[in-house]
Amino acid sequence: MSLVRLKIKGISYSQTQNGAYALILNEVEGDRKLPIVIGAFEAQSIAIALEKEIKPPRPLTHDLFKNFADRFEIVVKQVIIHKLVDGVFYSSIICERDKTEEIVDARTSDAIALALRFDAPIFTYKTILDKAGIYLKFSSKEEENEEDDSIVVDEILQEGETVEIESGASSQGYREMTLEELHKELDKAVANEDYEKAAKLRDEISKRK
Repeated sequence: MSLVRLKIKGISYSQTQNGAYALILNEVEGDRKLPIVIGAFEAQSIAIALEKEIKPPRPLTHDLFKNFADRFEIVVKQVIIHKLVDGVFYSSIICERDKTEEIVDARTSDAIALALRFDAPIFTYKTILDKAGIYLKFSSKEEENEEDDSIVVDEILQEGETVEIESGASSQGYREMTLEELHKELDKAVANEDYEKAAKLRDEISKRK
């Protein structure tokens, strides 16, 4: 079966279902997106890995795994989303140590959080993308509107499938803050280990540059 390489498009949050996040993967050579429902902890860990400028004061679980693997010279070569059963994705982490390759079963959210930390590519099979891939089209207004994003996420969640759309418009309150205020809030969020808030603040700061 042929493999299709994916990249992370973003993470979004459901306003009606508490703790429900969606990770959106986009095929590298195409327009289809693969939406995957993930938990709050995994969403936070993936957001931190995406935001290179946010450095947690203490290692998160996936950072600890990366430090452990580095110490024992274990390398994550790639991640493959290899199965979809009843709306649940199954993944494998392909690792290598001393030129010996091993395959480790993992939750898809954990596998992707680790792939980001190892700069490892993410793949799925064409058959899975044909089955679960979707096209999402947004107007420029919708792309800037966090509430519209959440509505789309909620609609997909209600259909009982995996989830949703591109990430991270900042909340209205952040748009009204000055750059200095944003940087102060960012430092405070990182110190308090509130990485979800930190990621949103980082997004708003990036838009101002």
